[in-house]
Amino acid sequence: MPANAETLCAPAATAVIHGLFISPGHNFFGRHGQEPGQHPTQAVDALECIAGRGIKGDRFFDYEPNYKGQISFFSAEVFDALRHELGLSNALPEQARRNVLVSGVDLNELIGVEFTLQGIRFLGTEQCRPCYWMDLAVGPGANVWMRGRGGLRARILSDGILRCSGQSNS
Repeated sequence: MPANAETLCAPAATAVIHGLFISPGHNFFGRHGQEPGQHPTQAVDALECIAGRGIKGDRFFDYEPNYKGQISFFSAEVFDALRHELGLSNALPEQARRNVLVSGVDLNELIGVEFTLQGIRFLGTEQCRPCYWMDLAVGPGANVWMRGRGGLRARILSDGILRCSGQSNS
């Protein structure tokens, strides 16, 4: 196992965090029939996870009590396959509007599972289903291609700071 990898509780897997992202507002969520919003997705060095509330500074922070999508995860392997198979060489991970880009774990296996990453406890709640906006946000064909592999939505069960793997937690 690489020195910067993280072991998840269950199922046993190795996860490496490659990117962390927040957005202060909604570009697509709740905007059916409207133009998309213009809130940037920002790459950040750390995410401050607050149990039961979400990620400080993100659009879903304090969205509603016990919200099932307080944090979202997206697979780096899936993103790489999407870029390759759809010919979207210029697509960037933040365009998928997920919070954590991670490799080394099958995110669908974490649905209904409590897991720990960098000492923070999460509960995987459901797939992060793509919507029709993905074709605009990521590129043509992304919506259909991402079905069943759009990532994981989770609740945050304990406070802590997530960082890209290999960075100090101090």
